[in-house]
Amino acid sequence: MKVIVLGAGIIGVTSAYQLARAGHDVTVIDRQAGPALETSFANAGEVSFGYCSPWAAPGIPAKAMKWLFMRHAPLILRPKVDAAMISWLVSMLSNCTSGRYAINKSRMLRLADYSRVSLAALRAETGIAYDERMQGTLQLFRTQQQLDASGKDVKALAADSIPYEVLDRDGCIRVEPALSHVREKIVGGLLTPKDETGDCFKFTNALARKAEELGVRFAYGTRIKALDVESGRVRGVVTDRETLSADAVVVALGSYSPLLVRPLGLRLPVYPVKGYSLTIPITDPARAPESTVMDETYKIAITRLGDRIRVGGMAEISGYTNDLGQARRRTLEHSVTDLFPGGDATTGSFWSGLRPMTPDGTPVIGATKIAGLFLNTGHGTLGWTMSSGSARIIADLVSGKSPEVDATDLAIGRYA
Repeated sequence: MKVIVLGAGIIGVTSAYQLARAGHDVTVIDRQAGPALETSFANAGEVSFGYCSPWAAPGIPAKAMKWLFMRHAPLILRPKVDAAMISWLVSMLSNCTSGRYAINKSRMLRLADYSRVSLAALRAETGIAYDERMQGTLQLFRTQQQLDASGKDVKALAADSIPYEVLDRDGCIRVEPALSHVREKIVGGLLTPKDETGDCFKFTNALARKAEELGVRFAYGTRIKALDVESGRVRGVVTDRETLSADAVVVALGSYSPLLVRPLGLRLPVYPVKGYSLTIPITDPARAPESTVMDETYKIAITRLGDRIRVGGMAEISGYTNDLGQARRRTLEHSVTDLFPGGDATTGSFWSGLRPMTPDGTPVIGATKIAGLFLNTGHGTLGWTMSSGSARIIADLVSGKSPEVDATDLAIGRYA
């Protein structure tokens, strides 16, 4: 079949590669000059198969109120008259129950674990190098209350047979020796040893080249104006250059996906949640993390990527704005220098990106009521983590095959 993939971020490129492997004639369209130049460009670097949780969780509403008054807050809300924002916030709050959290977390872990297997197979098949490490994620707790609250995550990990280890202070230092310099600041941690790290930008660009070798065409610098739909079936894509015909279209435009499909009557509850990152050169390897340390207090990930440290996190709900607030930079600098003192965070390059979040945390992957139109979007903070599995699922669905894992509750129909 002739398939058009919209978006050349990590989700779009992995989808295009798997679709090409399945024998389809694939074209990718993106407004940028190359792959992974928006949300995939400088994310936190985590590939978090085990550390994989919905933002909507029990206790979050109360925590959110406290965070609003913190100097280094993990959540920033800039309310505005925006029906989509209000609807998304209300829906997210409705998912902050124990029952919904358990369902959503289990669904996310299922997809993440499938992505772990899929990424390993893809790496073996292509030989792609991207500053990858396979040393796990350490969720670091500064207070006993945080350690006690991790019980709900431990329960979910155990239910889905995801390996984990609850660590005391000495255990954390064994996994991340550089934390010995700040041992008095931590009480324990939760290690998910199957997690990985890597540079998403490097990976996406390398995979795009592999996709081109399979015959995938990339139309960069091309703006998507609308979907061409006739008699309930997608016929192609209207761009600022031409109208391209297709048998199937995969929408992988991240936060911008809802804007494209809304005129077709599709209510896709994906909203941008801005995240920030700093990329800092490593000057003293003995004072740098070995893998990823997730600072639970500030919801910030500190990841080693080759000769750099990537510090990423926070959630700012402010619509489609991509400004670089200096207060957010100070929070990133505070977290990394507080846990790994000795480096100079002021030399780091500062970046922000719009994460496409669903109110329940799970991405939207699957067919729509428009024949031939598929969605692969809404991965939030876990696009890098879930990309390989999501791509294989969408390739199977477009090909008319049953995916290797249950994907029925991933489609947009779950919001009906």
